[in-house]
Amino acid sequence: MLNFNYSIPTRILFGEGKIELLGKEIKKYGSRVLLAYGGGSIKKNGIYQNVVKILKENDIPFFELSGIEPNPRVESVIEGVKICRENNIDFILAVGGGSTIDCCKAVGAAYYYDGNPWDLVIGKAKIEKVLPIGCILTLAATGSEMDAGGVITNMETNQKYGVGHPDMSPKFSILDPTYTYTVSPYQTAAGVADIMSHIFESYFSKVKGAYLQDRLAEGLLKTCIHYGRIAIDEPENYEARANLMWASSLAINGLLAYGKDSIWSVHPLEHELSAYYDITHGVGLAILTPHWMEHVLDETTLYKFVEYGINVWNIEREKSDMEIAKESIEKTRDFFISLGIPMTLREVGIGEEKIETMAKAVIEYKGGKVGNFKPLDYEDVLDIYRKAL
Repeated sequence: MLNFNYSIPTRILFGEGKIELLGKEIKKYGSRVLLAYGGGSIKKNGIYQNVVKILKENDIPFFELSGIEPNPRVESVIEGVKICRENNIDFILAVGGGSTIDCCKAVGAAYYYDGNPWDLVIGKAKIEKVLPIGCILTLAATGSEMDAGGVITNMETNQKYGVGHPDMSPKFSILDPTYTYTVSPYQTAAGVADIMSHIFESYFSKVKGAYLQDRLAEGLLKTCIHYGRIAIDEPENYEARANLMWASSLAINGLLAYGKDSIWSVHPLEHELSAYYDITHGVGLAILTPHWMEHVLDETTLYKFVEYGINVWNIEREKSDMEIAKESIEKTRDFFISLGIPMTLREVGIGEEKIETMAKAVIEYKGGKVGNFKPLDYEDVLDIYRKAL
């Protein structure tokens, strides 16, 4: 296990009815609020009305940023900054899933920067300060409610990049599993795939001796496997929704990555798909993951797939190591299929026309290699894309 510094500063308010603490929590950090959300779902399920009621009861002025996209655009960030500056906003409240939260994190950082917010995303400028942010989570997927990063898309340049800063961590996040009851089966499945991918990115690591982190990761994976289908079949099953919601946060808040040096592999590949085709992030991850696993499986990585197959999928130890490894990959693919996720790029409208461009783009952005479990070069990335077609 490697050395590490531990810090997960977000206050979590977990459970049904925790929204009653919203006014009190906001007043710890600000008095004028940007209320940000995506489409109309929070108005249909009543969450919006409840939030507005609480803000008014607590005499907290608020101004709205709506219509944040599933892959949040830099244009929404620009609009959010404009609203904040015009109305002297001192606190941002994100109500929604990871896209809304990511957008708000970027707004909070860009508020203190005079140039184009995209400069902060591509590293042309540094984040110096961030407006305080709070979250009300409505989708278990990205884990943005408890981490210090976000992903922003620029459709003009076909780029989708991550950006982070310690101050981007939400001050508090309200996690009420009942708020995910109305999430569609498709988005529930995509969210489960996203959670599992976050776990995979830390779990598949060459660092040995991080026994505790690996067992935690396996427990979270088994949680997703156990409750994923239940949440789809029984959307108001509190136990299933609660376990998936908490798994979402724990998958990416740093807990699994401490003591490791994992450099992510599948996420950078998927970001190119979303940047060019604007597909659902979790679906793209589910399509690519089994192909990535097959591509990186060799004698040097075999041990990790054996560990994965035995501890997560309960595959019989009597089989050969390679049989266990290959079966673990097939079980991963079969699980995503069981959730109703399309498992080829063509099914989500992606053909061969841009895969070379996307492969070159991800390699250029990553400086020549992608990931470090088994580093990928241009030909590796291209091969994974092609096999995923």
